[in-house]
Amino acid sequence: MASSTEKYTYAYPRPAVTVDCVIFGFDKNQLKVLLTKRAIQPFLGKWAFPGGFIQEEETAEDCALRKLREEAGLQNIFLEQLYTFSDLARDPRGRVISIAYYALVKPEAYMLEAGVDIEAVRWFGIDENKDLAFDHMQILHTAIERLKGKIRYQPIGFELLPEQFTLPDLHNLYETVLQRSIDRGNFRKKILSMGLLIDHSDKQKDRRARAAKIYSFDRVKYKELTESGFYFEI
Repeated sequence: MASSTEKYTYAYPRPAVTVDCVIFGFDKNQLKVLLTKRAIQPFLGKWAFPGGFIQEEETAEDCALRKLREEAGLQNIFLEQLYTFSDLARDPRGRVISIAYYALVKPEAYMLEAGVDIEAVRWFGIDENKDLAFDHMQILHTAIERLKGKIRYQPIGFELLPEQFTLPDLHNLYETVLQRSIDRGNFRKKILSMGLLIDHSDKQKDRRARAAKIYSFDRVKYKELTESGFYFEI
């Protein structure tokens, strides 16, 4: 009988496992993504997502949160698992599988700080020309398609806007993310019918009659609707 201190060995190879974090933000009417400039090989000087190898005693999500903190100075990010990338040639160091996560944040709420093995960290518009390391362009395209799909069925766009916003702000966000035109009247009717907005317009001083109303997102109401079987589609 094997002792409790004895470790198993395997005849077949075990690939390394990493995480990559796709962090989206919305700023100045532009959808942006957070990238770090690598200060180590491979891909020295190339831009890439925050991420790295999973340590033996941590989960994939723990690793993602650690790498965001170490490489970009970001903390308290709610991450959602995106996809597992396992192309055989995705990493020149050998057989490496990556578990990708993504998140939606307000850029102004975070102070970026280049950290371990990172030369710089900054926001890029998703349409900017970027020569990314590894297979990170594929990861970015997958994350964008996931974002497009999810924003149709859950009002996650609120995670990208300031605490208070106007309906034109929200409409512009949805058109930017979905990359298509959305009828303004139908959008307004659909959003207001959900009962998810708190109107703050009566608190505005010297408000002009035709000025856009100011709203915030009712998170308590959204949580209630989600738990009871909420369906949302733009």
